[in-house]
Amino acid sequence: MIIMTGKNKDDLWKEARKRCRLNAETVQMAKRLGLNPKSLIKNIPDKSQCWKKPVCLWIRDMYYDRFGEYLRLPDKNKNIS
Repeated sequence: MIIMTGKNKDDLWKEARKRCRLNAETVQMAKRLGLNPKSLIKNIPDKSQCWKKPVCLWIRDMYYDRFGEYLRLPDKNKNIS
């Protein structure tokens, strides 16, 4: 059972990122798709649900289906000259 009362949006996104093993790029994809952190946590596959994709792949597939490309965040290590 998931109990997330008394938390703000940022705390919920941090928890979803940790529990769903998401990176910053995938979180941005989920936000652009209009998903909320509770729905991501609810879609974590159980061990008996071997047919269900991990949340990170599920988000990427939905994003690609809707926008036709993957989101690429700018590389912070590259120097712009």
